[in-house]
Amino acid sequence: MAIDLQKEAPNVVTEAGFKMLVESGYRVEVVCKQDAYRKNSVWHGVWLLRAVNEDGVEKELVTARARPNGDFIQLRVFKTVTGLTSFLIDLGFSVVAFPVYEGQRWTYTLADMPDDDSDG
Repeated sequence: MAIDLQKEAPNVVTEAGFKMLVESGYRVEVVCKQDAYRKNSVWHGVWLLRAVNEDGVEKELVTARARPNGDFIQLRVFKTVTGLTSFLIDLGFSVVAFPVYEGQRWTYTLADMPDDDSDG
């Protein structure tokens, strides 16, 4: 039996729904849940994503995969900057920055027009 996320957990959304919200005007908020650190040449940490509308309504990104222990709704956690960056670029963002200290947040909004100030 499928879970209706709108009834069971109205403050969460899967990747497909997240992308639709962002395209419809929600901004993306990246929340750092654990201080970032560099191991070799890779930055690690814990980041969560939220879609937030003008009224402050938040929808947290969750995985769509079922877990063997029966816990079907899990927050989508990014543990490397590479994973976070790839996801944000796939959403349509061409410039990526990320918070590095626990509790910090960074917000992205898709522009209606491409940025003409880029160097290429």
